Amino acid sequence: MSFSREKFKLSVIVPCYNEQDVIGITYDRLLAVLENNRYDYEVLFIDDGSRDNTVSILEAKSEKNKDVLILSFSRNFGHQPAVSAGLSECTGDLAIIIDADLQDPPELFPEIIQTYFDSNCNVVYCVRKNREGVGFFKKMGYHFFYRMVNYMSDVELPLDSGDFRLLDRDVIDAYKKFGEKNKYVRGIIAWMGFKQVPFYYNRPGRAEGETKYSIKKLLALASTGMFYFSKKPLKLALSLGIIALTIGMILSAKVFYEKFTGNLDEVPGWASTILTMILFGGVQLITIGVLGEYLGNIFDEVRNRPEYIIRKRKK
Repeated sequence: MSFSREKFKLSVIVPCYNEQDVIGITYDRLLAVLENNRYDYEVLFIDDGSRDNTVSILEAKSEKNKDVLILSFSRNFGHQPAVSAGLSECTGDLAIIIDADLQDPPELFPEIIQTYFDSNCNVVYCVRKNREGVGFFKKMGYHFFYRMVNYMSDVELPLDSGDFRLLDRDVIDAYKKFGEKNKYVRGIIAWMGFKQVPFYYNRPGRAEGETKYSIKKLLALASTGMFYFSKKPLKLALSLGIIALTIGMILSAKVFYEKFTGNLDEVPGWASTILTMILFGGVQLITIGVLGEYLGNIFDEVRNRPEYIIRKRKK
């Protein structure tokens, strides 16, 4: 560690997408925390192709602040590429990733930084004790999501923890060496190792606006976490195939036994035939689907397209 508790530079990475209702409040609260604590800081707002006034509001507010950098993507590439862009561009000794919706309060920065130095760690990942303003079914969905991804992944991921976290320069530099285009940030950071400690907090509801993480995007994130970090889906498909083969062999043995003992109906039962076809057909489709996901990921990597395109840079 080439910096001390008293003297370090903090980079704050803020992915944004259509956040005009809240981005002004977010900017004010972030800057108040950073300046009140007298941090040497930079703030990187990564605009993920917003179609509203998010960028113009940020440009107006940051016009005289040289410590604020606004990176605007050429289109909507997604939350994870926005985080990657921030980690690639930041220059601080420490970096905190935080969403623009204020569900992760910037006022927690001093406590998170204190945890980092007290624990002598490399990563402080923030764990939600509860979620305000989220309905029962959505809470259950998040609960199931994190545990499913964790079960299917070869890497143990912290439960109920998003991208809100602090990283030091060792982790940031290691992250920048990863060449895959479809990154799952929290999965990569967990895979790296280093010393990682939790920080527990209560997550409030959004200050304004609506969540940008739809069910579709959440499922896409789960898919990336499973198929990029684990071979378990392939093993699961193999297991289903073995189970189906075993059932098929048992049914075949039953048919041969009944044939030789004379107990086989003159007209074979259609129910067992249909059920067997459905079983084997389902297993085949699952296996083909799993293989298709892996082949699709390989195709994306082989094309070697950029993870994101920066249209405009303003400081």
